[in-house]
Amino acid sequence: MRIAILGGSFNPVHIGHLALADAVISTLRYDRVIFVPAFVSPFKPDASVENPQDRLDMLVSSIAGDPRLTVDDCELRRKGVSYTISTVVDIIRRYCPDGKPGLIIGDDLARDFARWYKSDEILEKADVIIARRIYREEMDAPVFPFPHTTLDNEIMDISSSNMRERIAQDKNWRYLTPAGARSVIEDRRLYKPRPRYGGLEEAEAAETAETVKENAPFSQIAYMENEVRTLANPPRFLHSRNTALLCYDLCARYGLDPLKGYFAGIVHDICKSFPEEELVRLARKDGEEMTKMERKKTSLLHARAGAMLLKERYHIQDEAVLEAVRCHTTGKENMGPLAKIVFMADKVEVSRPEVKPSLRELCARPSMSLDELFAVVLEETVTFLMSKKQDISERTFRLLASMSGKSKR
Repeated sequence: MRIAILGGSFNPVHIGHLALADAVISTLRYDRVIFVPAFVSPFKPDASVENPQDRLDMLVSSIAGDPRLTVDDCELRRKGVSYTISTVVDIIRRYCPDGKPGLIIGDDLARDFARWYKSDEILEKADVIIARRIYREEMDAPVFPFPHTTLDNEIMDISSSNMRERIAQDKNWRYLTPAGARSVIEDRRLYKPRPRYGGLEEAEAAETAETVKENAPFSQIAYMENEVRTLANPPRFLHSRNTALLCYDLCARYGLDPLKGYFAGIVHDICKSFPEEELVRLARKDGEEMTKMERKKTSLLHARAGAMLLKERYHIQDEAVLEAVRCHTTGKENMGPLAKIVFMADKVEVSRPEVKPSLRELCARPSMSLDELFAVVLEETVTFLMSKKQDISERTFRLLASMSGKSKR
């Protein structure tokens, strides 16, 4: 196993870091690159950095599924200033590499390599790899008077400091960092200006912070979206994502949490491709009897089964989300607002060719109350099913009767 070490603050990690690691592996034929986040960098001892755990979590979540990359937290555990020689010795001892490990440094830092702590010992124990960061042409770079390999990598005009500025100002940053890191940043509101509570009482400030925390389930959404993608075929996944997007939009228009709407939409069909016996097994766990129609058409059980799967396997406890998933096929009386939105979005999202343009226009630009719009969509759904001579659940008929008179076109 030939390994190379890439240290830094990673505050935050960005695509330039990953591209550099990939270049070392593909160009110099190393087997693995080890990212080592510094506790305190000797090059930036006075720099303000985010919580070490946040930086570690951003790194780990950014390399999921790639066995060529790993993260080692030795410098975070050691604390204090992180000297390279200590890390190199520690990595050699624990990883037992074939030959010397590579040590990746930028040409901006290489200029002062002779002044690094125990630089001669570093050269004895590691092969230095100098990556281009500021010198675009080899002829422009200074002569580095020590053994090294120059990496002919692409220079990306991106830095962690620039990323922090972009995030603080919410300026075009989300695809300059890996998706996993982006979820951590958004979940924890990293690099954002700290809220100034002014004259707020301490209890009010705490309540505000808790509201922010509750309304930022980005990492959970990203995780579940990937789960749905792996469980569904491409058309079904696109349907789920289109449903999620319309849920997001409708929730925003009707004063509900848009992210919760997106989440409910992305998971509403999570059990759609499950075999019949698994649908029956899961659905029975909710304690309800199977209806005559569900026994006749067991695929309808994917809604009830999906709610149970979310609760049991993924520990989703939000009752509004579970209700929305549970009754998105047939509906039921006294549905909550989120359930109504998921029901509508499932029926009229953009990939369904049978939806009337006028109905889609109503949902795209709602000009009526939620109940009024829901009644319209429900009536159109029942009319469409009857025109196709499809069976309709008694639950749906009871719901339609309860909504009678609320439809306003």
